[in-house]
Amino acid sequence: MIGTSGYSYSEWVGPFYPKGTKQQEFLSWYATQFPTVELNFSYYRMPDRQQLLRMHRQAPSLFFAIKAHESLTHTVDPTSWHTAADTFYEAVSLLREQEVLAAVLFQFPFSFHYEVDQRRYLDALLRRFRELPLAVEFRNGHWYNNRTIESLRDRNIALTSLDLPQISGTPPIMDVATGNLAYIRLHGRNKDQWWGSDAASRYDYCYNEQELAAIAERIRSLRAAAQRVLVYFNNHRKAQAAQNAQALIGMLRQGGTDGR
Repeated sequence: MIGTSGYSYSEWVGPFYPKGTKQQEFLSWYATQFPTVELNFSYYRMPDRQQLLRMHRQAPSLFFAIKAHESLTHTVDPTSWHTAADTFYEAVSLLREQEVLAAVLFQFPFSFHYEVDQRRYLDALLRRFRELPLAVEFRNGHWYNNRTIESLRDRNIALTSLDLPQISGTPPIMDVATGNLAYIRLHGRNKDQWWGSDAASRYDYCYNEQELAAIAERIRSLRAAAQRVLVYFNNHRKAQAAQNAQALIGMLRQGGTDGR
């Protein structure tokens, strides 16, 4: 299933959403174009069940992947993360009950190092959420080793496949199926702006046809090893994510693969 990372962008009105579309209409219209969306607001503010239920009712056919709150990945407090985990779990369980939970994504920053304390924390966190479909994204390259891969495989948890500039400080592009679920996040290849002060410019990138064709081959390869492949474009500036996602779906269909 292919979609975008986020959907509630006012600058998408015109390039993607029809002119005149109101913000409260975004999600239902989005669901006419894509089968899934990755929710990012949940990183910045803790979601609740009623909020997610309203979203589900706006788009009943849509599958949701949801990014874990920052208190579980970026600002972890050893004394209170269990409470945050319980709150987050209670909220996202609503999506599971409605049978529209595609995955929970734990995206860890570069500062989350491959060290004993961090590995113990990750083990405890994944055990807490083990009943849900899970994906883990690492930005620190030291996590990309056989021990990590085998540990995720034992737990049936997806190691997120990334697409981003291959420059100093970024993790490798590695497509390895570690469970029934495979997860791809496409951040763009804007290497000149990746480490700039304007974080928004980092995602101002549009994949060309040749790059999309290569991504389509990556998807086909992962589908041979996983039961479901989730693909999300995060190059959200100027609605480029939506445009690239639509183009990739069309490309896969032409090749005999269902891109939805």
